[in-house]
Amino acid sequence: MTARRRFFSIGVCAALLCGALPSLARAQRAPDLAAFDRYVAKAARDWRVPGMAVAIVKDDSLVFAKGYGVQTLGKPAPATEHTRFAIGSTTKAMTTAALAMLIDEGKAKWDDRVIDYLPDFQLYDPYATRETTIRDLLTHRTGLGSVDLLWAVRENQYSTPEMVRRLRYVKPTASFRSTWQYNNVVYSIAGLLVEKLSGMPWETFIRTRIFTPLGMTESIPLVAMLASQPNVSTPHALDGDSVVIVPIRSTDAVASAGSVWSSVSDMSKWMRFMLDSGRVGDKQLIKPATWREIIAPQIRAPMAEYPALELAKPNFFSYALGWFVQDYKGQTVWMHTGSIDGQCAIIGLIPDKKIGVYVLENLDHAELRHALMYQVFDLYNDAPKRDWSGDLRALFASRQARRAAPAHVTGTQASLPIDRYAGTYTDSTYGSVVITNDGGTLHGRFEHLDLGALHQWEYDTFRGTSPARGDSPATVSFVTNGSGAVTAVRFYGQTFPRARGR
Repeated sequence: MTARRRFFSIGVCAALLCGALPSLARAQRAPDLAAFDRYVAKAARDWRVPGMAVAIVKDDSLVFAKGYGVQTLGKPAPATEHTRFAIGSTTKAMTTAALAMLIDEGKAKWDDRVIDYLPDFQLYDPYATRETTIRDLLTHRTGLGSVDLLWAVRENQYSTPEMVRRLRYVKPTASFRSTWQYNNVVYSIAGLLVEKLSGMPWETFIRTRIFTPLGMTESIPLVAMLASQPNVSTPHALDGDSVVIVPIRSTDAVASAGSVWSSVSDMSKWMRFMLDSGRVGDKQLIKPATWREIIAPQIRAPMAEYPALELAKPNFFSYALGWFVQDYKGQTVWMHTGSIDGQCAIIGLIPDKKIGVYVLENLDHAELRHALMYQVFDLYNDAPKRDWSGDLRALFASRQARRAAPAHVTGTQASLPIDRYAGTYTDSTYGSVVITNDGGTLHGRFEHLDLGALHQWEYDTFRGTSPARGDSPATVSFVTNGSGAVTAVRFYGQTFPRARGR
């Protein structure tokens, strides 16, 4: 090589190196977590979240953990990184991990049939009864839509075995294995399998095989265990323009689908466990091949599941075993949300970068959680600045405006004399709605739930004086046949046909 050529090569290399230095510097720049802290505090006020907590992990370290606001509106106790919130359906990944451990022990396989372990398992479709596997349960592809009415009304909660028994009466809303349909009750069957295969209740297995080895000392597997615990957040919801306290709803009937309460401090340990391929310290709790199966996409999930995807614009959105899997800026993301009355959660992991974020809030469906997940992802991607909180608030405001409730039609009358609405309306799955006529005023009862007096609202729809669920008044719509008879009632999204002769 001549001196001139050597000089040219060195010059080119120097130029390339100089051009690369700014990019390298950007890639190595540490995220401004102090600015993120200020951002979260302001966003919490914007979204009117009474209390929340956020944790971020990078590689095998907890790099950020902080609480904001208060545990209970109007009381001074602060929400901290150690405050317990309901983690909701992010519990499902723990149930999957429990089954993975039992699979590693040779006690089952992902594609084993449920009926081989739980002989009483029966669905409406005989083929689905015979062929439903553990994998089918964990991917919401049994063909069944939501059956939450089996447990969501606290007065009528059935035991898990009784809920499973009643599934045989539920007609499928999709062909077996064709469509993703979220179903908490089906996921509770996975908890029965954990008990069957391990010989211990699901909650005991979760505590001894997951919480203890991971050092998750602030995590509670059942709502029934909360009463004696300190540092517990209170659920809140929006009632018109006000934030109000709402009762804690027990999810213990579907525990393996969503009953865990925890702190972001504890959930940071869970995130590190998942990012480290099912390992804690030098202990491999889940074999690598089994762990990989957990986060492998199994079925396409609908983009409409999360409005935030309109802004994130992933190329794919799938469901694995207790995890959603999507892409974001060219990287794979594992995530899941959790929601139960007055509490919500989100977990988001970027495995290639060993990044995890977990958000807990004590306001019903406060979608600030999605904003903070993407905000953290952008911090570590060194992406252009974006106000995810502001953009998502605008998106939800726009959707709310388009989805305005239809106006109440005043001045209408019931189409039939009051006494013709009285009767018993029965569904094989959910039980009976009994309507009585007491001196010209209808009264309703849904199994053990008193709906109170029912007053005509519009046309053949009546509203009760007692709540049907949470703090909402019961709404009962009567279905008439045009010949002077009532054939059914619509209540909480279900049709209850009139019992013959009643």
